[in-house]
Amino acid sequence: MGFPGRKTLSFFLIFVPVCLHGVLSQEAGPIRQRKPFFERLRRLEEQFQRFQEVTLTHLQAIASNYNLSYNIDARFQSLAQESQSLVLAVNQSQTTVQGDLDHIKTWMRKTQRRSRKVDSRLLALGYALRERSQQHSRERKEREAQREALSGLALDVRALQDTLARLTQAVQSQSTRLAALNGWLQVACPGTTASAWAPAQPGMPSPSSLKLQGGRQVFRASPESMDPPQDFPGHLQGTREPPGSDGQWAWPPERLGEICNVGPALVFPNTSTKNVVFLSPGFLSGLRALSVCSWVRTTSGHLGTLLSYATEENDNKLVLHGRDSLVPGSIHFVIGDPAFRELPLQPLLDGQWHHVCVIWTSILGRYWLHVDRRLVATGSRFREGYEVPPGGSLVLGQEQDTMGGGFDGSEAFVGSIAGLAIWDRVLVPREVSHLATGKELPPGAILTLANAALIGGFVQKVNCTCLELCP
Repeated sequence: MGFPGRKTLSFFLIFVPVCLHGVLSQEAGPIRQRKPFFERLRRLEEQFQRFQEVTLTHLQAIASNYNLSYNIDARFQSLAQESQSLVLAVNQSQTTVQGDLDHIKTWMRKTQRRSRKVDSRLLALGYALRERSQQHSRERKEREAQREALSGLALDVRALQDTLARLTQAVQSQSTRLAALNGWLQVACPGTTASAWAPAQPGMPSPSSLKLQGGRQVFRASPESMDPPQDFPGHLQGTREPPGSDGQWAWPPERLGEICNVGPALVFPNTSTKNVVFLSPGFLSGLRALSVCSWVRTTSGHLGTLLSYATEENDNKLVLHGRDSLVPGSIHFVIGDPAFRELPLQPLLDGQWHHVCVIWTSILGRYWLHVDRRLVATGSRFREGYEVPPGGSLVLGQEQDTMGGGFDGSEAFVGSIAGLAIWDRVLVPREVSHLATGKELPPGAILTLANAALIGGFVQKVNCTCLELCP
């Protein structure tokens, strides 16, 4: 950039001395008169030169300062651009960090929820183990009392045998005396025997017959000693298990060729977490009683999850599930986690069709388990006065850790389900028997397999006329 003021000032500083010198040279006069004037002019010229030098120095300083300020402005603009880019980078970093923090918070909430779930299950298992130990203690005391009673009975039998032996000896001595009297009478009165004079004696059992009778008494008492206690030993309070060999039930299987008209069947081929069936709509109102019945055939070593109902509040509001870590053939019946009962379903592990009904009511917390028309478990005080809330997610074949998701392959069901139905009331034994024999569907079912709104994964829905034809 140019400086017009600076050029004008230089021209003025050059032009003024020249003009002054011309003017002074034209004037005439004696030297004495002009000498003071020239002295002053010279001093003025010197002062003007100094002023010119000072002015030039000042202008040069101004020019250098102007260049410096221009450089400073450029640097400030560069710094402003760098600060803006830095702010953008910081904002992007904050956005990324915030997303990571939200992801970590979600993961922590999920982990905390699962840890609470595991803790509640551990507490429930500890409570069940304490109940089992107490039950075993009571059973041991009962067995000891039975052994003591049997020991006392054996002593009584032994005392009766000794008494019978003494009575036998007395009878034998009486028989000897009677024989002697008979011989004397024959000598005294020929044709007369002592039997005509002796009264009719009741038959006395021999010691061997008494031993046999005692053995029969002990044999009759043994089934009573083998009867299971009122509390089922598998964590169940107030349940009963039918006796059988090696802890297995001995009833004959149903003739499946006669079980027809059960509706469609769902086939779960493997443990994939994508194999799930959603029933819609779920529970439209709260349930204070329910009955869940279905034909079930499993093809794995454990039962897996038959049904799972979850809400935003609790992911285990109603669950029938089994894990590969549980006792084979056992299943947890959960109502409002962590409360649950462990149900015995060992017959379902034979790979055949079985009819299962799980029934519960909030009145006194009563529940019943029917397998193939037979009552195999019952109890009370399980979620007494509780109500299963509406508005949740109801699925088959998977156990929900979150509403509609969070599946685990170790809890998946592998097998087939047919004729599933849910009632909001307690079915009576006659209705359960009719269901198990394929006669009729009790009225009032709120959900069936016809409500299968979404079938995911490799699950197949097939129609078969009779159970023996279902895959």
